[in-house]
Amino acid sequence: MRIDTAKRISADIMKVGETRVWMDQNSVSEIMDAATRSDIKVLMRRHVIQEIPKKGNSGYRFRKKLKQISKGRRRGPGSVRGTRNARSNSKQAWVKTIRALRNELVTLKDQEKIDKVTYRKYYRITKGGSIRSRAQLNTQIKAAGLLKKGRKR
Repeated sequence: MRIDTAKRISADIMKVGETRVWMDQNSVSEIMDAATRSDIKVLMRRHVIQEIPKKGNSGYRFRKKLKQISKGRRRGPGSVRGTRNARSNSKQAWVKTIRALRNELVTLKDQEKIDKVTYRKYYRITKGGSIRSRAQLNTQIKAAGLLKKGRKR
């Protein structure tokens, strides 16, 4: 039997790929004398033909990389993949901001620091996207002289 045929048959018996079959180079003549599958099984029992163990991947480098990313490393421009919106959704950012601003307006109105007219006016301004943060909102209201003393809670 040819060596490559013996290799194919032994791979089939062991249920592995042909690249995972090892044959003893000192026993080539024995392998060539094998005529049947049972002969190859005998050679396998005698360890003339063996299965090469699977190679595994070490997780060390991956875990090390994850640890660095958790510290904020590996985030430079060379590592950026995807659009800005794909990395952090602009809609979610808008929702977060507008909720905070509207919350602030409601708080100011409940504390009677601003009246209904001012509340409505600044509600529309924030919806337009002119104001980016609570601090900016408070500064604008104060600068316009619309902030009252209000009641204490």
